[in-house]
Amino acid sequence: QVQLVESGGGLVQAGGSLRLSCAASGIPFSAHVIGWYRQTPGKQRELIATVTSGGNTNYADSVKGRFIVFRDNAKNTAYLRMNSLKPEDTAVYNCNTASAPYYYWGQGTQVTVSP
Repeated sequence: QVQLVESGGGLVQAGGSLRLSCAASGIPFSAHVIGWYRQTPGKQRELIATVTSGGNTNYADSVKGRFIVFRDNAKNTAYLRMNSLKPEDTAVYNCNTASAPYYYWGQGTQVTVSP
């Protein structure tokens, strides 16, 4: 059974940090470029960071220099370290493959950044 389970979100003050985790099961995890996405109500889901199996990364301009994406293929888990958080980072964060076709989307993890 395919599962993508995100965790690690929460409420944090501006300037704070969080580390999100994405635990994958039922997929060939190491074969995929993994993406972290975020979505706020009424807006499209945004791809903010990707990491290849070998650890090469890419970031959206909105998070570049503040977020770090990495993965542990042995644990089938990807991570997103978020530093210097801003209120505009408030969103539901999901992981999935970095491009279509996508697996079934997990519930995501809510990140709320207070001013």
